Amino acid sequence: MADAEIVRHDQGGVNARILAKENKADFRRIEAASVKMKASFRSAEGKRMFVRYFNTLQLSAHFISVIARTRVDRADVAKVEAVMQEQMDKVAAALDKTIDGAEALFTAHGIAAPATYDTLPLEVEVGVLSSFGLRYLELLGKLDQAMPLLQTLEIFRVVTTQDVDIERAGLKRKVRDVANGARSLATRMRRAMNALEAQRAIAGPATPPTCGGSRRSAGSREVQHRSTRRASRVLGGGPVGA
Repeated sequence: MADAEIVRHDQGGVNARILAKENKADFRRIEAASVKMKASFRSAEGKRMFVRYFNTLQLSAHFISVIARTRVDRADVAKVEAVMQEQMDKVAAALDKTIDGAEALFTAHGIAAPATYDTLPLEVEVGVLSSFGLRYLELLGKLDQAMPLLQTLEIFRVVTTQDVDIERAGLKRKVRDVANGARSLATRMRRAMNALEAQRAIAGPATPPTCGGSRRSAGSREVQHRSTRRASRVLGGGPVGA
């Protein structure tokens, strides 16, 4: 008797629905070169987090590292980049801890392989704009790797469903906060740029050159100092992300 197919499996419809629900990111003003890389996600969580947040992170990081650096003090930009890097390091450590812990439980309980997905993987080519973009892509890959490991432990009753739900939600929140935190930092940088431009407009053009060389008036210099201090206060806001 020929094998009868009693279950209908996904033929790509799941990925199509995920992609259809998300707004397309606008990269028309991005002039930077990018490294084209293949990305593949199998878990429902990995697919949705990639579609929703990868481009947000990329655009925010580009604004901070490229656009803002041309108008804001570079030391301030470096501080913001350090905040982003530190947050990514913490999230990577949390994901590695979950993956290593799950693999240890697999060994302890004699589990040979993790659960697999019957839906087709989401396979895309992405243009990575910066080291931040590459690092975030790696975080998404770790999240995608961790999800079936947790599900397997729940299936074999090694951990409870409640514990898996808590761990899954916590990891998703951490990865999401990286992208949202970068967006908040980019907003602060934009406000700093606007503050500088507004103060420069009030100060007016520099005074005409004299025999001693081109020099701004004392009042103009004072306005510039005030605008720089204001920009620093804007960038020195509260912590971003969790």
